[in-house]
Amino acid sequence: MNVVFTEHADTWYREAEQKAAQYFALLYDQVITKTYVPTLTEDIQLWKRDHISHHSLLSLFSRGKRQPDSTDYHRYIQWLNYTGKLDGYLDRSVSYMYMRDLGKALDSSDTQIRIQRVVADVKKHLIRSTRTNEGDQPDYISLAGVYRWAQKEGVENATIWVINKLKQVSAHLPKEMNAEHAQRKLIKIIIGVILHVVEEMDANISPAERALRLDEAIRLGYSYGLTYPFIDDLLDSGVLHPAEKEQYSRMIETAILTGTVPEIGEWDGDNKEFIHYVHSELREAFEYIKSYQPPDKLHTFFEQSYVFFHSQDIDRVKDLSNASYTNEELYIPIILKSSSSRLIVRSVMSAPEDESFEQRTFFYGIYNQLADDFADMFDDMRDGAVTPYTYYLKYRGQRSDLINPFELYWAVISHLIHTVYHSNAKTREVVLDRAINGLKRCKQRLGIEKYNEIMEIFASGNPEFNRLIQRMVKKADDVDFFDKLLRDQVVSVLRNNRKEKETFADTVKTVRHQINLQLQIPKYNGIAPIRESLIDAANYSLEGDGKRLRPILTWVMAVNEYGLHPTAIVPLLRSVEYMHTASLIFDDLPSQDNASTRRGRPTLHQVHNSATAELTGLYLIQKAIEEQSSLNEFDATTVLALIKYSSQKAGDMCMGQEMDLHSRGKTLTLEQLNTICFYKTGIAFEASLVMPAILAKVHETEIASLKKFAYHAGIAFQIMDDLLDLEGDHLVLGKPIGQDVENNNSTFVSILGHEGARKEMWEHYCLAMEALQEIPRNIVFLKHLLNYIVNRDR
Repeated sequence: MNVVFTEHADTWYREAEQKAAQYFALLYDQVITKTYVPTLTEDIQLWKRDHISHHSLLSLFSRGKRQPDSTDYHRYIQWLNYTGKLDGYLDRSVSYMYMRDLGKALDSSDTQIRIQRVVADVKKHLIRSTRTNEGDQPDYISLAGVYRWAQKEGVENATIWVINKLKQVSAHLPKEMNAEHAQRKLIKIIIGVILHVVEEMDANISPAERALRLDEAIRLGYSYGLTYPFIDDLLDSGVLHPAEKEQYSRMIETAILTGTVPEIGEWDGDNKEFIHYVHSELREAFEYIKSYQPPDKLHTFFEQSYVFFHSQDIDRVKDLSNASYTNEELYIPIILKSSSSRLIVRSVMSAPEDESFEQRTFFYGIYNQLADDFADMFDDMRDGAVTPYTYYLKYRGQRSDLINPFELYWAVISHLIHTVYHSNAKTREVVLDRAINGLKRCKQRLGIEKYNEIMEIFASGNPEFNRLIQRMVKKADDVDFFDKLLRDQVVSVLRNNRKEKETFADTVKTVRHQINLQLQIPKYNGIAPIRESLIDAANYSLEGDGKRLRPILTWVMAVNEYGLHPTAIVPLLRSVEYMHTASLIFDDLPSQDNASTRRGRPTLHQVHNSATAELTGLYLIQKAIEEQSSLNEFDATTVLALIKYSSQKAGDMCMGQEMDLHSRGKTLTLEQLNTICFYKTGIAFEASLVMPAILAKVHETEIASLKKFAYHAGIAFQIMDDLLDLEGDHLVLGKPIGQDVENNNSTFVSILGHEGARKEMWEHYCLAMEALQEIPRNIVFLKHLLNYIVNRDR
């Protein structure tokens, strides 16, 4: 097999190159003879009838709501629905997706039926989503929304797997690479593969088979999608120096030509750790895709992979300082890489051969590539990248033979509408919508002056045609697309999430430090020796490397959400941590969990003895009540209500530990385990949220939602604890692993199994997120606390 693939590589590329050269020659002829101009002029004259509005004075007064900016996602969708534009908006958006991503022809009645079905489903979802989540991010972008979809389709395991994979990719990307765009591309490709798989499914497929196919699609989509951040983007970035790029490129080429990923060998660059991670991920992805290929499809998969990689490689090594590239050298690799990137998707998923799909996709690719290169022109120029636009910008004054890429773009559009899609009216509508939308977005992004300057360069050869185009850019309505809105939303959400996560981490670090400074119990002069030893024991337990999640939660809710003064709530913060530390001391006792380490140090009863540990726990509970009674800046009635609530919850926690002790060696039901978990863990979360709400005199309905959140967050926290007890690192955790098995405890893992426990954790994650939506304030910290809970390693 190795010899066959290696020997055929040149033939594969030469044949593909010949086909691309024929396509380019056809386009070149249209540009030189300008035959596309009268054809497209007629098309645009027909098209503009539905896009140029002639508003009467009466209509100006009757239009009602003003159009909001599309960045205001919920209001924009509501406006589209209110004005009756939502159906058309979704129709052109889904139609475009069927052409671009699925390679479909819009003149097929079957395709039109499918498009209308998707439009109806998306419309229903959007209307429901904008009503229930106004002001929040779209639910299909949120982890909770994605997991709810996974539950509906029965693909929870694959979804949990890919969420973890995406998190790891983002965490490993160097700062020179754009993490948001890398994630967006990966997500887009995963969705694209899912769409292909759904499109290939028979209408009568069983739910089990559908779930299996979707599971595979998610894993295949991720595996193929990795090529973008870890091959395309990485080689285009400045992360690797030239020698590293050469070594890395040869490794990729060897894998494609031999069917086996080579060992990484010696790596002398600065990126050794990163490259080892990339190599491991790509090898796993490569093996998964390869294992999915039937033997008779392997040849096609490797052929298309080689054409894709080699065309990228040829394009990537071009040097903008080289003034001698021919038109063919500029455009043929682009035709190949833009078409093969989509053709390979069907290879990856082993879809049946479809010659008409392959033809449409081959001709369509450069349309998208030229549009993308136009949008990225200035970034590419800054980076010294060679694209048709950057090369033309630099050498147009020296090289009269150079093809104007903007003119070629319109020639491609004419060819697609009339040759590839047989002058289909719907295709004309969608393609021209997209083209005008791209120019509108460019004009908005660059500003009128810069945009006009660019048009003067690229559109001066056809002044009359350009005037028509610019009138459409200025006056045409209803050319925006849902996928562009989604793209902007995804990038915005990912960027905001990163910033919010950084703020979350900074808040945790800062507040944790402040809390640590306040926790030590002072020893005054003349104190009795026995009391001094008790304080020393308490301070030993308080000094440990605790997460301080509970008092941090209390501080955030009190200060950030309710506006209470930080110094006024210091006694409450102490009381929360004293109560929590007391509960840990009791948990660790030989009569209970019999733990040897806690917070990275020997447990208190190991340092002293069980009696001292028990007394210290009692002492800390007493100190907690003393601190609560010192909340002098709040009225007495409110403080008494808080102490009463706190005392009740302390009693409930004792009851939870008693339940846990009586359950040892017994097989519990999930309901029983949830109850124990709530009393042991959830109540502490609840108290951390509710006590500052009591001080702030928050309405009971909000407190009820906070309790619901705490219940589910507490269970999610405990499930992750159970998972970490099996698979965690005791050095990171600061306590031994395997304690539950050793103590014969029933856990979520022992009851549900490893996969079942993870599903249950994500179910409670979703329920906690849904509880947050009931609270009349956007508590970003709690969202990221939940994300921390399900992703933590300690």
